[in-house]
Amino acid sequence: MQTHEQVDEHSHQHHHTGHADEHQQDYPMVPQRPSREQLAHIKGWGADLDRKNRPAVPMERTPPRFIHAHEGKLPQQPETVEILTSTERPGITPIFGTVQPPKGLSGMLRRLAFRWSENDMRHWLILLAADRVNVVEGIGEDLAKGKVPNVLAEMGIKSEWEHNKAGLVKKAAIGAAVVGTAVYLMRRRDR
Repeated sequence: MQTHEQVDEHSHQHHHTGHADEHQQDYPMVPQRPSREQLAHIKGWGADLDRKNRPAVPMERTPPRFIHAHEGKLPQQPETVEILTSTERPGITPIFGTVQPPKGLSGMLRRLAFRWSENDMRHWLILLAADRVNVVEGIGEDLAKGKVPNVLAEMGIKSEWEHNKAGLVKKAAIGAAVVGTAVYLMRRRDR
């Protein structure tokens, strides 16, 4: 084996400054941002830099069209149905929805949910349960009026079959497994 002094300095392939120094000239230590000229080939780049380059400038208005600052306080919408309000906000907002007032068992659940703050899990879980109960109530109302609801069509089965067959088959298999397990457990209990 040769020692360092015995090695022919011309047979050594690289400089003695080290491997890292050799490549550091190609890659600066601090990343350089490309200049505007270097990025100009990207379509639309820098459109926000100069107002003249913005596509909507000829049609833009300041203040924007259709947005008018309301003078004074908004008038309060009259309460024609029961409005559920959060415990975190005093009073009701000036404008609110009246299409689905709380009624029946789902309404009772919603009233119960609004006893708790919006950061309480009970609030949201009870509201989710109320939504499910409302679906069943709606089917019951339809049947009471003599209308048989087409539940599968309302669930979007046809569209699901056209656009997501694998997802529909998976949902059907899971549903069948749940129903099958429930039937099995009920029959087993009866024995």
